[in-house]
Amino acid sequence: MVTKKPKVVIIGAGMAGITAANKLYIAAGSKQLLELCVVEGGNRIGGRIKTSEFGGRRIEMGATWIHGIGGSPVYKIAQEINSLESHQPWECMDEFLDEPLTIAEGGHDLNSSIVEPISNLFKKLMDFAQGKAIEDGVCSEFAQSYRSSNENLSVGSFLRKGLDAYWDSMKDQEGIDNWSRKSLEDGIFAMLENTQRTYTSAGDLHTLDFNAESEYRMFPGKEITIAKGYSTIVESLASVLPAGLIQLGRKVTRIEWQPDDGGHHKPLDVENGNDTKPVKLHFYDGSVMYADHVIVTVSLGVLKREIRDDSGMFSPPLPSFKTQAISRLGFGVVNKLFLQLSPTKDEDAMKFPYLQMVFHQSDSKLRHPKIPWWMRRTASLCPIYGSSNVLLSWFAGAEALELESLDNEEIVDGFSTMISDFLVNSKHLNKLCNGHAESCFKFDKVLKSQWGTDPLFLGSYSYVAVGSSGDDLDTMAEPLPKRSNYSCISPPLQILFAGEATHRTHYSTTHGAYFSGLREANRLLQHYHCIDI
Repeated sequence: MVTKKPKVVIIGAGMAGITAANKLYIAAGSKQLLELCVVEGGNRIGGRIKTSEFGGRRIEMGATWIHGIGGSPVYKIAQEINSLESHQPWECMDEFLDEPLTIAEGGHDLNSSIVEPISNLFKKLMDFAQGKAIEDGVCSEFAQSYRSSNENLSVGSFLRKGLDAYWDSMKDQEGIDNWSRKSLEDGIFAMLENTQRTYTSAGDLHTLDFNAESEYRMFPGKEITIAKGYSTIVESLASVLPAGLIQLGRKVTRIEWQPDDGGHHKPLDVENGNDTKPVKLHFYDGSVMYADHVIVTVSLGVLKREIRDDSGMFSPPLPSFKTQAISRLGFGVVNKLFLQLSPTKDEDAMKFPYLQMVFHQSDSKLRHPKIPWWMRRTASLCPIYGSSNVLLSWFAGAEALELESLDNEEIVDGFSTMISDFLVNSKHLNKLCNGHAESCFKFDKVLKSQWGTDPLFLGSYSYVAVGSSGDDLDTMAEPLPKRSNYSCISPPLQILFAGEATHRTHYSTTHGAYFSGLREANRLLQHYHCIDI
């Protein structure tokens, strides 16, 4: 009798799933050593990579940056497929953005002598949190003492105590109009914290673990966007797969597997005589599929919903070592908002600056009453390239979720209120607009991402929360059943896990998802002696 080929089913056609499929197909599938299938609940491939268009410009609704070009597999693929240049305008965030215009609420232009000391302090503190040495006396002394304390340390508390230490070392200085110097510096620092929230997806930096921050790794070199779109990377990886291997609109509702609990387990079903498959997948449409191995690449947000709602996606449920790691790790929401400026008669006057916004803090009586709360932790509003009339703003946490619930009119009203308060009184902006900043900047179109409420993702990317650690990211990557000894009866490697939340040093990134897909593909290939690694 001919032995049936092992069948591998990959759940999810994002970066991790497509990378795993690409590796498995090239190494074994094309040689008929494995049967391979990718099932995707949505109607497209890419997952949290989603290139789109807005106002004739190519934009990214999800993953945006290549985080360092030195050694990045994403950069290498983008080079190979010639995706780094385009004739169509795209969200390139060019060097124009190196010169931000910082304005405080009420329309007060802030010069570099006020902004730079706080920006430098913030950078030094973040460098230290990420494991780099800092020379600055006050900063260094405080930072070392913080790291040696035994409490549950967070990035948020570290940053704020660092600001307090800075203030203790400084003399009182003069402010601007109704802003004291300290309130200005506090607002600038908060603006930088809000940018950091979008980098990490931690809605509150006080939930971001301090010790794990130094384990996170960046590639060297500049950070860039992809001219032809991030989706071209996934499309390139998928292009080697034969038609029909990726099945769209196939939402998995339950995964039955055989745990290693020392007992004897009957096979779930029998196919072709005596050949058995230990894993049974149930789909939303009532169909089923059998597999020897399933690579689960769903987001940490979906896994959190599974253990919170006990929805029965896994039968039997995931073991406690897995659910505890899922519970402890953080998974936040980051959304992008694109606004298109209405055309004006004077196109030169319409050029919008890279605007950094410094808001009054929550306890201030000087806050503009009509600027909505969901805007007040937004750090910037800037063109997607120097001369573009398409502007971009980033949102994180509760504000990002609120944005998803708002209609376009509410969003335009909120930004129009902010523009009139920040820009109408700004000497710099009124000079650009010939004294008519309010009429110069009006919006006629809006587009936003909605990762938090999308049931296929339920958020944007993972972070190491206080109470968690890098060990939990490693635990996320452990296959089931867990191989505690060599007398196991259950078939090995039934359920494998990939995705950005399973990579200890590159979590939250597309290249982390890529590496995780390779890792699980190689695990299976080594299991079947297809490769030596």
